Amino acid sequence: MAKSSGKKGSRRINQDLSTRSVHAGEPRRKYADSITTPIIQTSTFTFQNSRHIEDYTKKGKEHFEYGRYGNPTAKIAEKRLADLESAEDCVVFTSGMSAITTTILTLVQSGDHIVITDDSYKKTLEFCRSYLKQFGVDCTIVPFGDYGILERAIKKNTRFIFSESPTNPYLNIFDLIKIKKIADKHNVLTLIDSTFATPFNQRPIEFGMDLVLQSCTKYLAGHNDILAGAVLGRSELVEKIRNLHKSMGGLIDPHCCYLLLRGLKTFPLRVKKQNETALQVAEFLESHPRVKKVYYPFLKNHPHYEVAKEQMTGGGGVVSFDIKGSINDAKRFMDRLQLCYIGPSLGGVETLITHPALVSYYDYSRKERYQLGITDTLFRLAVGIEDAQDIIDDIEHGLKK
Repeated sequence: MAKSSGKKGSRRINQDLSTRSVHAGEPRRKYADSITTPIIQTSTFTFQNSRHIEDYTKKGKEHFEYGRYGNPTAKIAEKRLADLESAEDCVVFTSGMSAITTTILTLVQSGDHIVITDDSYKKTLEFCRSYLKQFGVDCTIVPFGDYGILERAIKKNTRFIFSESPTNPYLNIFDLIKIKKIADKHNVLTLIDSTFATPFNQRPIEFGMDLVLQSCTKYLAGHNDILAGAVLGRSELVEKIRNLHKSMGGLIDPHCCYLLLRGLKTFPLRVKKQNETALQVAEFLESHPRVKKVYYPFLKNHPHYEVAKEQMTGGGGVVSFDIKGSINDAKRFMDRLQLCYIGPSLGGVETLITHPALVSYYDYSRKERYQLGITDTLFRLAVGIEDAQDIIDDIEHGLKK
């Protein structure tokens, strides 16, 4: 991890992330002396009297009015996430995509322009190049990693640059220092989807990024049992997003927030283990004669290895790899796996493997897929917390035939 920028919250972040994952954002004493944050399962909050109403509406004292405008359990989750990410504020959503689309709609208006990299998540790209046109917002998609093309794509009406780091499925790493200089030069905002990194491995706000987006469904909750998202950053930006969020209604429910808080308590332990396991698996795959190419940012042959080592604490829990053979060989390999589940997500305690050509890009022609680099034999492995050797043995078993 690069040295701290000195921003508020960054001074302590390396020394006690595990402690703050357990305690940040919640009061010491809780309702009924519970050790865990309670689930406040209500749609409506009451006022004691007229003075109480005025304290809330005129003086801005913290209170809850209606469930769509906020919930005490959700507020604790937001405070904890903001603390871990070195952000001033946070809003939680029903999903990562809800966080992304609401954030984008908050920041643009008709006649605006945005720049997004071509290695961004499929649904994010679809939203930006298709749906935004209905609102008169133009979108330029630029090749990931070509900062010259990216800078030349910026116009006078450009509002922000959007990218991911690491990306899906090739785990490319965005140079946050370089993009910060470009953004400052042209006075545009920077939005980074940091789901694959998590605040354990990378905190883009410490590098000057304006907003960070997280699919909390993945590593932050960590148990493959909820959908949640978050946007984090400066208070004035987040408050604008929160206001639209109240109208859009993508409200995360209190029980889901409770599960997110539960997951966050073990989040550093899980991600540390997944970092270690993923690197071992990547090194195994790199040396296997049946594997054509391995994508993992902490392998020395990865094109962004040096940037990854500078910006990140660990390489994350995802390894992508291309095996030798045909699509039928790919199917046989996948069908022989006994430990790894076949599934499209990542970040949970169970190891998942997905075949992008058959799952995410099933509706693309082979030619269209290959233009995007999605080959017949590409896999994405999201390691869980099982023993590393057991995962390796399962992959070895699959590759034998």
